[in-house]
Amino acid sequence: MSSFQPIADRRIRFALVGCGRISANHVEALRQHGERAEWVAVCDRQPEALAAAVQATGAPGFASLDALLADSRPNHRPDIVVLATPSGLHSPQAIQVARAGCHVLSEKPMATKFDEGMAMVRACREAGVKLFVVKQNRLNATVQRVKRALEAGRFGRIALCTVNVFWTRPQSYYDAAPWRGRWDLDGGAFMNQASHYVDLLDWLVGPVDSVHAYTATLGRDIEAEDTGVMSVRLRHGGLASINVTMLTYPKNLEGSITILGERGTVRIGGTAVNKIEHWEFDRPEPEDASAFDASYATASVYGHGHPLYYDNVIRTLRGEAHAEVDGYEGLRSLEVVIAAYRSARDGVRVGLPLVF
Repeated sequence: MSSFQPIADRRIRFALVGCGRISANHVEALRQHGERAEWVAVCDRQPEALAAAVQATGAPGFASLDALLADSRPNHRPDIVVLATPSGLHSPQAIQVARAGCHVLSEKPMATKFDEGMAMVRACREAGVKLFVVKQNRLNATVQRVKRALEAGRFGRIALCTVNVFWTRPQSYYDAAPWRGRWDLDGGAFMNQASHYVDLLDWLVGPVDSVHAYTATLGRDIEAEDTGVMSVRLRHGGLASINVTMLTYPKNLEGSITILGERGTVRIGGTAVNKIEHWEFDRPEPEDASAFDASYATASVYGHGHPLYYDNVIRTLRGEAHAEVDGYEGLRSLEVVIAAYRSARDGVRVGLPLVF
C-alpha cells in the first residue's frame, strides 16, 4: 500500500469517465476551480457524447477506460478519475482505477449491490488512494441550515421525519438509455432518483436501525420499481418514512424533508429541497430571521452543491482538509436502499447493519 501524498505544487488533474446526463454538472463544477484543478481526459463509448465533452473541457478524449489509463503522455496522467457512468459499472471501474494508482470520485449511488460497494472501499484502501462519493445535496444552503440546527440540539428528541420524492420520469427517459431501470446497472426510484434523499435522512437524523418497504412498478416498462414506500426506525428511537414515485403528473412536484422534534419543526420543500417552507423552534435564535433566505430557485433537481463538493475534494487532495463524503459514508445510504429492496422482496423487516 502506498501512502497518500498531497498535491500542492500544481493543479490537480481530473479525468471524467461517462459524459452523459450528469457530466455537465461536473464539468461546470471543476471550471469554477480552474486555478487549482484541470481536466486532462474525458471518456465515453458514445462518439457524440465524447465529442461534446472534449469541446466543453478541451481535454483529450478516449473511447475506453483502458485507453485512458494507458495514456503515458507527460502531464496527462490523472490524479483522480470521476466515474459518471451507469451505477452498476462503478465498482469494477473504481477497482481498475485504484489499482492504476489514481484516486476515485464516484457519482451516486456508488454501486447497485452492497458487496460491490464494499469491494470499492477495500480496493481503494489497499491501493492507498482516496475514494469520494458524490452527495452534493448535503451542501445545499437549505440543508446546511437544518444540519446546524440539529447539531445545536434545537429540535430536542426527534419523533418523526418524512421524506417525499414526487418526480416524473417518462418512458422516453428510460428508453433513451437502456441501462436505466435495470437491476444490474441502475436500480429503481429508491436507488437512483431518491438516493440523495436516503442519504439526507440518514445523515440528518440517522443512523437507521431497521426498514420495512414496499416497491411497485406501476407505470413504466422497466425491471426495477418506479414507486416505493419505506418505513424506518431510527437508532435513537424516532420513526421516519420515505415515499417516492417517478409517476407524478405532469412534472416534478416535490423533493422534501420534514423533521418533527419535541422542540422544533422544520420542512424543506420545493422540487429538490431548495425551499425552507417552515422553520419554528420553542426558543427563537437571532439567525432564525434569515432562515428563509437560504431558499433558492432551481430548474434542476441536482441542486447547486457540485462546485462545493469539488472544493472539498480538491482541498483533501491538497492535504488541506478531510473528505466530507468518502467511501464509508457512501456505503451508509447504499446499505439502507439494499435493506429496503430485501424487505420489499421478502416481505420482512430488515435490520441494519446488513449481515452477509
